[in-house]
Amino acid sequence: MFEYGYRKSNYGPDELVTDAHGNPISVVDAMMKPEDAAKMETSTPHLCYYSPRIPGNTGSAIRLCAVTGTILHLVEPLGFNLKDTKLRRAGLDYHDMAHVVLHPDFDSLVESMPNSRIIAFTAHATKLYTDIEYKPTDILLFGPEPGNIPDPTDIMFGPHVAEQVRLPMRPSLRSLNLTNCASIAIYEAWRQLGFKGGE
Repeated sequence: MFEYGYRKSNYGPDELVTDAHGNPISVVDAMMKPEDAAKMETSTPHLCYYSPRIPGNTGSAIRLCAVTGTILHLVEPLGFNLKDTKLRRAGLDYHDMAHVVLHPDFDSLVESMPNSRIIAFTAHATKLYTDIEYKPTDILLFGPEPGNIPDPTDIMFGPHVAEQVRLPMRPSLRSLNLTNCASIAIYEAWRQLGFKGGE
């Protein structure tokens, strides 16, 4: 990870992250290799966004992962550029404190994390997210935000998925924000694991 540094006096509004010398960095600069993510010991399950479309949601997820010690996996195609200003603003100055891994496709994620159990969060599941006993090696999988993309049924209900779970909601309401859902899931898993590493 990059050392948390000071700010240059003339940084632009989207240059919210700097290295130890005050030079702006982006989430791309702070990426983690898949093989390093697989070896790293964590106190929470891994979080995976499959083909996210909204940069602000992914920026918020980066912030979530920084404060919980969670590794964030992003599976392409993405609906935005990783240098997007909205992504950087939503992540504030946490890009250099979060572990983010970029995968070219879903098979890359599965191959890089062979010992992980994939738990898909979907409104079509019958089991509640609280009915799972989480492990730090788990991957919590979230599909893309609604949009003009193919339905990822083959991903969310594929043979690589060990469990499908859902968050309860009042009937007739469409959905929660993606990162709100991820936050609820990560904190439930972290609670079960004793909030190890937190204070």
